[in-house]
Amino acid sequence: MTDQNLAKPDLRLWQIFLIFLRLGLTSFGGPVAHIGYFREEFVLRRRWLSDATYGDLVALCQFAPGPASSQVGMGIGMSLGGLAGAFVAWLGFTMPSAIVLAALGLGLSAADLAATGPVIWGLKLVAVGVVAHALVGMARSLCPDVPRAILALIAAALMIAINSVGMQAIVIIGGAFAGFVFLRGDHGKVEGSLGAGLSPKGAICALGLFVLLLIGLPLLANIVPSPWLAVFDGFYRSGALVFGGGHVVLPLLQEAVVAPGWVDLDVFLAGYGATQAVPGPIFTFAAYLGAVLQNGAGGIWGASVALIAIFLPAFLLVIGLLPFWDRVRHMPKMRAGLAGINAAVVGLLASVLYDPIWTGTIHDVKDVVIVALAFVVLQWRVMPVWALVLAGGAGGAVMGVLGFAGAIA
Repeated sequence: MTDQNLAKPDLRLWQIFLIFLRLGLTSFGGPVAHIGYFREEFVLRRRWLSDATYGDLVALCQFAPGPASSQVGMGIGMSLGGLAGAFVAWLGFTMPSAIVLAALGLGLSAADLAATGPVIWGLKLVAVGVVAHALVGMARSLCPDVPRAILALIAAALMIAINSVGMQAIVIIGGAFAGFVFLRGDHGKVEGSLGAGLSPKGAICALGLFVLLLIGLPLLANIVPSPWLAVFDGFYRSGALVFGGGHVVLPLLQEAVVAPGWVDLDVFLAGYGATQAVPGPIFTFAAYLGAVLQNGAGGIWGASVALIAIFLPAFLLVIGLLPFWDRVRHMPKMRAGLAGINAAVVGLLASVLYDPIWTGTIHDVKDVVIVALAFVVLQWRVMPVWALVLAGGAGGAVMGVLGFAGAIA
């Protein structure tokens, strides 16, 4: 699919919000699965983005610190409705899981999460199918020739062998270098804009504010003895310094709230377990932690402050980097480098599909059959992805009643 063949939507903010709200209610499986859900919605179903443009956005968000899938969502929202579009996209995608986890932290939900095990099992298997389907589609579009396919395989092998943030950066930078050297030629003209309505001055201001808060908040927190300021600083740094997103943020959050004695370790681990049972971004774990803080800044306001603080760096980085990235991706001489980066991203996603998604979810032949069925349903467009998610949860519940549900890693 090329950019020239795409529909040009004219959306109101509430429409963007509702689209992302549905995604926030149905997107189980972690950051890579979310990228698959977004591709199904905006590239395949609505045809608002091409695979090349979507790949460029994913590449940027994989390279930048913060929650990659949430940043992809913000970037899509920005391309549809500017800054306000990015905000309502984040709000819709984040709100469902944030409300559930904050309520759990406040003690408003007494549900036994163990009882939902079969449902979560079914949802996780569907998520594996979604990721696999997205990966195959992106590989066909972004690795259409032998050099790019080889580049993706090398990237996947490196990430599987040495799974680290440093290797991820090496893979992406190496992809750009390989693109410049080996992928010379016409890689198509890019139409459309990802940084809608953003000026370079505004982008520079956002990046400046990102750095100012990162440096200034710890200094201010040491001068002003406010528990609220300390909470904002701790969660902001956790969101600003994490590369890779997802579960990688866990040690940073533990250092921010368990080390100073704000949250007991058992309470921390219980909330982390609950986070695995809800859709949407893993960073909404901050809402739970903010609600259970024991430093005088907990409750509903603590949940709100923690949630805003941990996502604010991602928002500032999207605002600051997207306009410049958009200019780069429109330069004909840069397309070869971006083609290499996109191929490397395909390899990176393939490595994550293998480990931890496949190794942590697939335990027997029954699991493989269900994943294959989900893949076929998506490949043949039997039902939309949200309906498949509901079917996966319902099927898991039925299998649990019959005693056939598998284990949850």
